Amino acid sequence: MMRTLLFTLMSLACSLALAATVYKWIDENGTVHYSDQPHPNAQKVQVQAAQTYPATATPSQAAAAVNASPDARADTSDTSYRGCAILDPLDGAALANVDQLNVSVRTDPALHSGDQIYILMDGAAINGGNPTGSQFSISPVDRGSHTLQAVVRDASGNLMCQTPGVTVQIHMNSILNPANPQNRHVPPH
Repeated sequence: MMRTLLFTLMSLACSLALAATVYKWIDENGTVHYSDQPHPNAQKVQVQAAQTYPATATPSQAAAAVNASPDARADTSDTSYRGCAILDPLDGAALANVDQLNVSVRTDPALHSGDQIYILMDGAAINGGNPTGSQFSISPVDRGSHTLQAVVRDASGNLMCQTPGVTVQIHMNSILNPANPQNRHVPPH
């Protein structure tokens, strides 16, 4: 029975990926069936098309775009950004025993002259008066869950772009752990 259900669910998933119309019917044993082919006494189930997302640039592609020569990124009269994103760390990342947290931000198009990127950690700006470039290091970083976000502001302080939040988990050795090299004064039990 479990195999039949699993097979039926897998068939449904394949049908959903390949077709927008699915037929559902119940046989004489009470088993529910799904198919992309019509069947007597089947009811038509309309399925939404699959949602897709465009690929994002790798950190090396983003760095190449940000570091492109000024001639290659000549400013146009359009001062808006199509988007911006935190490339590193990835959303949901779990990092262990880090001394500093490196953050990489990408803007599309590349950062305009005079615009600056500010990093927010748990809602508070962390790079204060020096928001230059697209690579940032945050130190020290406390253990626990942190939400990172980047905002791009123009020379007047107007918000030009804002990234979605990225949540990271920072794990550190316990100070009470006898194996922790920073804990030389606690004798092992």
